[in-house]
Formats: sequence, structure tokens, C-alpha cells
Amino acid sequence: MSSPGSDVTDIEDVLDEPAHEPPPVEERPRARSWRTRADFVAVALIAVVSVTATVLTWVFSDARATTSITGPSSWEPLPEVVALPPTLAEVWRARSGATQSPVVVQTPAKDTGEEKPSTVVTGDGGEVNGRDPLTGDVRWTYKRDLPLCVASTAWGRAMALYSKGTNCSELTSLDGVTGERRAQRNGDAEPGTALLNEGSHLITTGSKYLEVYRRDDLVKSLEYGSLRAIVNPNKQPRVGCAFGSVAVTSGRFAMTERCPDDSSDRVTVLKPNPDKSDEPKVFASVLTGAKNTQVIAVTDKLVAVAMPDPARIVVFDAETGNQITESPVDVPAGDFTEPPNHVARSFATKTNVFWFTGSKTIALSQDTLTPLWTAEGTLGAGTTLAGRALIPVRDGLRVYEQATGAVVGTIRVRRDGYNGPVQLATAGPVVLEQRGETLVALR
Repeated sequence: MSSPGSDVTDIEDVLDEPAHEPPPVEERPRARSWRTRADFVAVALIAVVSVTATVLTWVFSDARATTSITGPSSWEPLPEVVALPPTLAEVWRARSGATQSPVVVQTPAKDTGEEKPSTVVTGDGGEVNGRDPLTGDVRWTYKRDLPLCVASTAWGRAMALYSKGTNCSELTSLDGVTGERRAQRNGDAEPGTALLNEGSHLITTGSKYLEVYRRDDLVKSLEYGSLRAIVNPNKQPRVGCAFGSVAVTSGRFAMTERCPDDSSDRVTVLKPNPDKSDEPKVFASVLTGAKNTQVIAVTDKLVAVAMPDPARIVVFDAETGNQITESPVDVPAGDFTEPPNHVARSFATKTNVFWFTGSKTIALSQDTLTPLWTAEGTLGAGTTLAGRALIPVRDGLRVYEQATGAVVGTIRVRRDGYNGPVQLATAGPVVLEQRGETLVALR
């Protein structure tokens, strides 16, 4: 008992109170056991569906349809050429229908930083091969089960553009030495495109649409022409135009356009716009006063356009579009046709630009883009070796002094009856000839 006024309760009082019954515990249903036939069938079906999905994903994936065989990480440097060889004979050949001219990938030498030829790239069907320039031996291979639109080179890499559908949309860059896959992008280039490298960008060509990709990461930095999906309208300077030839130089490119409201061909000089790829930056765009024209060369200051009736080369200021010079040339009217892949067949050195008209080669001054001399009866623009110009003719390679056009001699080359256009390049002491869909190495 507690004392009067006390708040303390005796323990006995508490014990004497009736105990509270705990709340009844609800009986939970027991977990269903996975032991029935239906359960095992369901699990098996889920496993089969999962495996099937994985297999189908692999079967139809780009990874399964791609073969990549890489090569060694370094190659022996090619011997330096200090004098012209007295003779040239075939040392190897390979099918290369996807190259429009010989592709020589160059990589910086580790000791000097100078670019040295490292590999010759051939492309045919869906396969791209990196070859030893001296022997033609395959050192790396990249192959897909897609048609190869074109193989080219930029920034010490091989560039392979494949078709997945109607257009050439799958662009892959490959290390020039090892063949390892680098950056890849999806685009929308037209069939028959070329890949032009102006030092910092890669440009696709076409009759209605051009694309430009930025160095290394291949981010699209320009769309020009008839865009497939217009996000922002009225960004293109003109609509409904057909494109002719394209020439490139560092930071810009020039092209001819044929627009429905124009009385003559137009020459336009552009540069990429990485911030707004669908809004090109136009340096100049002027009417030429002629039709069936070709852009044959462009520098940071000038652009040269070949025009028929009468045949002449007109040079415009690349910044303002003002005409600078006009020079008559002896070029037949039949030569003024659209060049293959929308690219004039030309070759540039530090001092000259060599333009193949289709029947002759005209040497232009690199400084003024005006004609210097003409080589008659040629098969291509040519190349250089040991400081001299080599220009293909029917019986071999004719050798010229670059400055004067004086003929030094002719190196005989057997082409086994082939008389079509010949595109040239060199890799060390090896002279490469693109004869249609065949690449031939001479030494």
C-alpha cells in the first residue's frame, strides 16, 4: 500500500492487476513453392527468350558483321628518294575499286615530327587493307558486310565510308599504322562522293548535299544544300541548287553551284560553322557568267575556275568574289564535263597546281593560279618525285621541270593495254598508279 498523498504504486498492486492479452497475430499466407510443372516451364521459356534475344542481337549487330585485324605498332621508315630512277617496273598490284586515286596514309615521324609515308591503303567490296608500300603485303585489315563507298585519308588515318541503305552513311577512321578503329560517325553523304581533307576538316561531295566533319572526333561542322531533316529553316543561303566541282584548302572550300534563278554558274567559297552546322559561313558567292564551269584550285586568297566558250581560267578573290585575272587556255570543249566524284583532277605542290583537263595537264602558279605551261597528251594530273613532276602519258611517265615545263625525259611503263585515266602518288621510292579499279605499284 502507498502512503496517503504518495504517487508511487506498490509493486503488489501492479501484479494484482489482470494481465493484458497480446493482440492476436494474423496468420500470413505461406510463400508459394516453385515446384509445379507450370513454374518450371515458365522459367525455361524466359531463359530461352533471353538467350534468343542475345543471339539475335549479336547476329544482326555491326560488331558481328565487322572484322578488324590490326598490325604492328611501328613500321620501318621508307628510304628517301634523292634522284629519279632510270626505270620503273611493277612490283605489286591489288584491286582497289573504292579508291579514286592512290591513298598513302602519312604519320608524323617520332624524331622530327615531319610526315613520312607509312602505308598504302586499298579498298574493295567491303574491305580496307593497309599495305607495305614496298611489297604490297597486307599489314592490317578492316572489313564490314556493307558496300564500301570510298576509302581515303586524313590526319594520319585511313577513312572508310560505307553504305547502309541508299546513301553513304557509316564513316570510320582507322589508325594509319595499326589499323585500329578510331572515331566513327553516321552521316548522309550521296553515293559517288569523294572524301576531301583540307587539313582540319573532312568534306563529302555530292550534287545536292555536302557534309563537313571536324578533325579527329568527326563531329559534323557543316551541312550544305538540301538537308534531309530541316531543324531551323532559312539557314541555307540558297535552295534547289545543283553542285558541280569542289576544291579545298586550309579552313575553307570552293564549289560551283547551278541554281534555278541564276543565269550562269555560281562560284561559292565557304567555311565550316561548328557552332551552327546548318548555317554555313559564306566568304563569297558570285555568278561566273558561264556554264559548265569547274573549280580547279583554291588557296586562302584565290579561287580558279575553268570556263568554256572560249576556254579560259578565271581567278577570283576568295574573300570578295572580285575577278582578278582571266587567262585563255587551249582546252577542247569536250573536256568541260563534270569531273568524277565532283572533284577536279588536280595535284598541288608548294609551287604549282597541276590540273588534268581530260586530254592535257596544265601547270598553274600556286601564288597566282595563272597558267604556266601545258603538257599535251596526258592521262592524269601527275605527282612529284625527287623534285621533278611526273605526268602519265600513254608510253609511261614523262618527267618535267616544275618551274618551266621543260621535258627531262620519259620513264617507260608497261600498262598491258590500259589507256584510261591514271592517277598518281608516291610513297618513298614507290610510284603508285590508280588504273580504274586497280592499284599498281612501280619501282
